[in-house]
Amino acid sequence: MRLMNPVKPAIGVCVALLALVLLVSTVSCKPESGDSGKLRVGLMPKLIGIDFFNACERGAREAANELGVELVYDGPTAADVTKQAEMLDTWITRRLDVIAVAPNDPNALAPTLKRARAAGIKVLTWDADSNPADSRDYFVNQATPESMGFGLVDLMARLLKEKGKVAIITGSLTAANQNIWIGFMKQRLPKYPDLELVTILPSEENQSLAFRVAQDLLKSYPDIDGIWGLTSVSLPGTAEAVRQAGKSGKIVVTGLSTPKQMSQYVHDGTVDEFMLFSPVDLGYLSVQVAKLVSDQGSLGPTIAAGRLGTITVSDQTVLLGDPMLFNIDNVDNFDF
Repeated sequence: MRLMNPVKPAIGVCVALLALVLLVSTVSCKPESGDSGKLRVGLMPKLIGIDFFNACERGAREAANELGVELVYDGPTAADVTKQAEMLDTWITRRLDVIAVAPNDPNALAPTLKRARAAGIKVLTWDADSNPADSRDYFVNQATPESMGFGLVDLMARLLKEKGKVAIITGSLTAANQNIWIGFMKQRLPKYPDLELVTILPSEENQSLAFRVAQDLLKSYPDIDGIWGLTSVSLPGTAEAVRQAGKSGKIVVTGLSTPKQMSQYVHDGTVDEFMLFSPVDLGYLSVQVAKLVSDQGSLGPTIAAGRLGTITVSDQTVLLGDPMLFNIDNVDNFDF
């Protein structure tokens, strides 16, 4: 009677186990899939944790729930374009269906966005655009740059009775949207020859830094008559500096920010009026556009954007609408 060789079954078991390990490894390396085949949209702000972009997120999630979209909302904790690029590379690896980003630097982020497009991902910019334009499919813009720049100058001119020394405290010197607004502000200023722009200073999307920049500005230009804060954090930072200097009502402070942030300064007389579009609507529109671009590939001259109704599309730009004015009569009527 021949005895069975115990080595052969052992070898067979090992081969089977190795095949199972390789199968599990192969499955775990597949690209991440969405829930129940939902469209996966990544929406990245310039930074997270500030009221403006928190409001954008709220609108984005509203649209995602309406449309059955799986939304990934994330961004850097500071206005850091390098960190944005790193996070976007992760999203490209995950093969999200649509990526929408508000670039901190229009040029530095363009190569990353081109890689996303080359990988078959639809790419949008929102709040701020990228350069060149072929680095994205569409730009979801708040308002026309002309309406923003001209509106800011007209507002300051009205509040100052068209005369005085003025300054701008912007976010970043590389922020495309703010630089375009400033360009149109400079175009508008000659309409008011007695308004003198003395300086433009950055605050790097940091409210504490904006406060310090405004303090230094008041020391360098003790005869300053008006200051624009061009971002949702530079305006309240500037208003706080003017208030603490005891110059509320003596220096005109205006610009762009959210009603919740500015309410206290409006009520104490530091700020009479300021401008903004609805950040909730901007986030909502960005996700609506992401779904349409994914479904259709290209957009016509108008789109139906949920509760926003009909929205205009021109030159690969989707336009939310004109900015709003906020003052003591309406500043407390908004929840952003």
